Amino acid sequence: MNGRDLVRSVRVVRAVGAAQGLRSVRAAWQRRRADAVALPRNGRERARVPGEARGAEPEPGGGLVHFARSSLRVRVATGGAVFCGWDGAGPEPSYALAACPEADVRAVLEPDTEGGWRVVSERVMVAVSRYGAVEVRTPGGALLRRELPPRWWDRADGVDEAGRPQGAGEVAGAGAAGGAAADGAVGADGTSRTDGTPGTDGTPGTNGAPPGAAERATGSRWVQRSEVAADARFFGLGGRAGGPRLRDGAYRLWNTGPGDTSGPDDVPLSLTMPVQLVVADAGTHLVFHDNSWDGWVTLREGREGAGSGHDRLGACALRMDGGPLRYWVLAGTPARVLLGWAALTGAAAVPPRWALGHQRAGQGAGGAAEVRRVVAGYRERGLPLSAVHLDIGHHDRHRVFTVDRERYPDLPGLARELGADGVRLVSVVHPAVRAQPGEPVYDSGVAAGAFVRDARGRQVRGVAWPGASVFPDFTDPAVRRWWGGLYAERLEQGFSGVWHDMNEPSAFAAFGEPTLPRSARHALDGRGGDHREAHNVYALEMARSCYEGLSALRPDERPFLFSRSGWAGMQRFGGAWPGDVATGWPGLRASLALVLGLGLCGVPYSGPDAGGTAVPSRELYLRRLQLAAYLPLFRTRAADRSGRREPWDFGPEVLAHARAALRERERLLPYFETLAQVARLTGAPYVRPVWWHTPRDRALRDCGDVFLLGDALLVAPVLEPGGGGRAVRLPRGRWYDTATGRAYEGPGQVRVDAPLSRIPVLARAGAVLPVTGADGGTELEVWAPAAGRNGGGTVAADAGGGRPPVIERFVSRLEDGRVVVERQDGSPAGYRVRVRGVAG
Repeated sequence: MNGRDLVRSVRVVRAVGAAQGLRSVRAAWQRRRADAVALPRNGRERARVPGEARGAEPEPGGGLVHFARSSLRVRVATGGAVFCGWDGAGPEPSYALAACPEADVRAVLEPDTEGGWRVVSERVMVAVSRYGAVEVRTPGGALLRRELPPRWWDRADGVDEAGRPQGAGEVAGAGAAGGAAADGAVGADGTSRTDGTPGTDGTPGTNGAPPGAAERATGSRWVQRSEVAADARFFGLGGRAGGPRLRDGAYRLWNTGPGDTSGPDDVPLSLTMPVQLVVADAGTHLVFHDNSWDGWVTLREGREGAGSGHDRLGACALRMDGGPLRYWVLAGTPARVLLGWAALTGAAAVPPRWALGHQRAGQGAGGAAEVRRVVAGYRERGLPLSAVHLDIGHHDRHRVFTVDRERYPDLPGLARELGADGVRLVSVVHPAVRAQPGEPVYDSGVAAGAFVRDARGRQVRGVAWPGASVFPDFTDPAVRRWWGGLYAERLEQGFSGVWHDMNEPSAFAAFGEPTLPRSARHALDGRGGDHREAHNVYALEMARSCYEGLSALRPDERPFLFSRSGWAGMQRFGGAWPGDVATGWPGLRASLALVLGLGLCGVPYSGPDAGGTAVPSRELYLRRLQLAAYLPLFRTRAADRSGRREPWDFGPEVLAHARAALRERERLLPYFETLAQVARLTGAPYVRPVWWHTPRDRALRDCGDVFLLGDALLVAPVLEPGGGGRAVRLPRGRWYDTATGRAYEGPGQVRVDAPLSRIPVLARAGAVLPVTGADGGTELEVWAPAAGRNGGGTVAADAGGGRPPVIERFVSRLEDGRVVVERQDGSPAGYRVRVRGVAG
């Protein structure tokens, strides 16, 4: 235990109490001992590169290229997605993929120059060099990405399964349990790296260990270095508080609870993904390394030469502790790339209409009386509210799937009472189960063989809110079915939705990693393995269990769930919530970055807690609420430690401005419904970067403080204190300030008013968007097109009964100085139309 661990131990004890704190100290020691016994010991490793190409075998969509010390499978799928897998790795099994796409039989492997090979398809060209470099180019030949020959560190000959060296060889040094080789690398600041983080050149640190598996495809740690265009910008990697543009630095791929709060400098976070979106003048591409092991991504932006100077290409280095070296590349416009990503990993779940409205979360410890007080406060003040979320305070002694009967004597009755006013209940669910015989959930899980075990077959126990706890193995199909059936109790209590928390999985730890031992055993859907591979997909499979369980229990209702943690493909089952984002102004900026980053990784429904977890100033509270009103998951939260923080607790001025923000969200509900259906059909996120339609606009690529809400609206939140106005960079075209009607012309930067009463929202000229009219029905709000230009929009109405939505498309144009709106086929609009803006 070092000094940092000692400080952390004190914090844990203070946060959870003396008894729980002492349990967490004991659990941390037990976790460390379990890994020391069950994980492979330090051993010798042999460095390996592919070597020279020896030949190739054609396969549908590409082929298998043989090298002296490895092989590479290249396959182009229908739709243009490119798969590359080294050392025999194929696209399946995969937790990320919804279905493996078929190969494009028109793509053929053929010899290339200088002893290499290439695969040419309609949308992309892949070239494999003689020594294993892989280039992905546009059909016109522009380079999108160059993957340099990878390097593995295999167990050297003469090393037994326990990791004991028995002979000599050409080896690389190995370190202690956890990560990478002792290569003596030096960080960018000139200091030796001993914490396992890679340097800016992508080389590993010095505290790593070789994984225990003997197979090359799963047991060897590896490094893959890549080059991109000098002007390229990196986005993605899941929810990153410092984004959306990812600056030079190292980013860990290991889902980790955010602790107290998360701000722009907190890396990693709860939902990481090995998904990069790279945007450059030559084109946009997404690369997904389908590997759930622990790893680091090191990014370095390029630099274009001045005058006769040479360009310095952008660089990426991915280092993984084990698992297969396989990846997908999708190229095209941002919209086409996200469409292909959705086809690969699955369509996004559509939340029910009420889940697109304003939701309020609380600890739940105040009981039914507190819930009634809060709901009455919103109703009496004319503030829209669609749901109340109950945290672990409503459980009986923090035990999952229980209710504190003293605080909530009739929870189903409370749910019916609130439902009559249009307010639903949403329940928190943690994966930790109190390890106590006689507890129904525990006894049921023991009978089902549901809990994670160690290498000796004993239950793995950790300390969580219920105390000593066990954790279901969601990588076992039988366990997923068992757990999914437990949600029947939540439905019987009157809950309409579920909020997954502490599911990285998290366990209190006085020191070391706050999760399960890396040596803990998992089913991995019949393949078998340990927590090193299962950790990052744990929350994903928990969400799958919940989604499938709710679908079976209520087949006529659309399940609603969102999760603090997850992995690639999370959108199939629900949305994401990034945990406790820091309350201060940096946390406000982080909130936007998290939502934008998750959207570019295929998770369109997400949002932070408006208001944060501490007590904000009146101005900060209002600015957070105003931003959240335009994000997909709109949730305010009042934690016990921060006191009451409802809109009326900040005075009449804040209340009036908060009411305006909440009512504007209610007015835009039909538009959010449309965005949800569009996300399911196309993969396009609700919240999009401002460069979405013009990725070659370099000024927009570097702009991370405004965003597009669908195609129609541009939102410019106020992210700094004291501002009565702010600069806004606009994409090409005419934009109207929705508050004043003033028109601005893009591209370029303009200054707009941002009084405390609102944040700037601009509408694209010609936009047609569905809104709630004064009578409660849907009407079309149309912003006048510019002269000589047409506009349009979409309305996606829920058909109900599980049927596909009804998609209605509209066009707008100027005709004799009058704005005309009609359906795409020329028929009348069929809705009440309200024209805004100045025609001409």
